[in-house]
Amino acid sequence: MGKLTALGMAVAIATVPVPLAAEGKYDGSVPLLCVPIEAIECQVAGKCLAGTAESVNLPQFLRVDVQNKKISAADESSRETAIGSLERANGRLIMQGVQGGRGWTMVISEETGKMSGTVSEDEVGFVIFGAGTPL
Repeated sequence: MGKLTALGMAVAIATVPVPLAAEGKYDGSVPLLCVPIEAIECQVAGKCLAGTAESVNLPQFLRVDVQNKKISAADESSRETAIGSLERANGRLIMQGVQGGRGWTMVISEETGKMSGTVSEDEVGFVIFGAGTPL
């Protein structure tokens, strides 16, 4: 299974300010600690392999900090990605960004904290599933 060499996921605040009034426990008003659990890697030819977030080189824990517009490895390493855009829709935080020539999207349910994310680059894509909790 290929490796994601960069954090490759993240969160973003749009150029237009988005109000972050508390609508749910996981609304981004406080940092979240997220655990990426499952990862699926798909190659251009349609071959997909299931694995863990660790198998694609994602950190064990991600700190999602909407207020400071970044997602970082919770282990205090230098791995982080800037938040490029954020939208709240239908009870979800929808975040996007770019890092190392890859595009990523992360969606977190404001009610449950369940998350999914994608990372895309040429000829390979990743889908990641996990969950978060407020710090």
